[in-house]
Amino acid sequence: MKSARSKACDIPKSVKAEVWERDGGCCVICGRHDTAAPNAHYIRRSRGGLGIAENIVTLCAECHRRQDNGTGEQQRLYNAAIRSYLQGIYPGWDESKLVYSKWGG
Repeated sequence: MKSARSKACDIPKSVKAEVWERDGGCCVICGRHDTAAPNAHYIRRSRGGLGIAENIVTLCAECHRRQDNGTGEQQRLYNAAIRSYLQGIYPGWDESKLVYSKWGG
């Protein structure tokens, strides 16, 4: 049985479909579409990042690998680009609302 946090951090199929459409089926970093998938958390699952559209982007396999496991500088650059992208789409976008809270706040 999954915990409430695990469920909250999973990306539902409906969110993947919404993000795929929003991002035009392309990596938001490099524009590739052949290995792109709407499954990259801006705030990582391991840090309680929610599986909601405001925290998910479409990345190609290479950009996702660099965002997750690249050098510290690569990770900073990729996250800055993703942050800017999401801020441009969602007025009032707030990172504090993208993290699981046991108490719902």
